[in-house]
Amino acid sequence: MIAKGGYVYILTNKRFTVLYTGVTSDLQVRIQQHKEKYFPESFTAKCNCRILVYYQFFDTIEEAIKEEKRIKGGSRTQKIRLIISTNPDWRDLWEEVKKW
Repeated sequence: MIAKGGYVYILTNKRFTVLYTGVTSDLQVRIQQHKEKYFPESFTAKCNCRILVYYQFFDTIEEAIKEEKRIKGGSRTQKIRLIISTNPDWRDLWEEVKKW
């Protein structure tokens, strides 16, 4: 069995009032689903979280899940600091991810 890596990501809405942390093995597909509201009853669809402001790759999905739990357990301030550390302008990183 070949181990597959994973990504932790943070989405926000236009006003940056909601921060959603998720994990996936396929960042392109998952963010596309969020943007298209593929799951219309989901939290991200209802809160219009469609702006990718942070992501990080891990060699295994287990590592990604562990980091997702760590981030979710932290405060909003900690999440903001994490985003600013790699994306100080809060750009939509989808523009680079969709080109992979």
